[in-house]
Amino acid sequence: MKKITRITLFSFLIFLTSCGGINCTQLPKIYSSYKEAIKTIKSAHFNVHETLNTSKSSWIKEASYYSCDGKVGFFIFKTSKREYIYSGVPVTVWEGFKKAHSFGSYYDHYIKHRFYFRLDN
Repeated sequence: MKKITRITLFSFLIFLTSCGGINCTQLPKIYSSYKEAIKTIKSAHFNVHETLNTSKSSWIKEASYYSCDGKVGFFIFKTSKREYIYSGVPVTVWEGFKKAHSFGSYYDHYIKHRFYFRLDN
């Protein structure tokens, strides 16, 4: 992607998010970084947006799910070192994560290496 296109896209996203966010159906298909993607997704309006209390976890500090259609969506979670994002995560996987005895074990078995977020969708 050309530098000018990235700057234009980034400027457009800043404008939209400063006006209260964009609708989830208007999310860009390409992002220049994971940090930009996470920020944009977190500021958009989704039909389903849930944040889970993860205080019982020693590893996962925060977890959220965002979905336009209530069937699949974005799963974002934070550790003490970084933030991770996955797309195409079924709501059933999110529901299982919320009920898991160990968030880390559930993540390892049902999310890790199964769902990805690519910058060049």
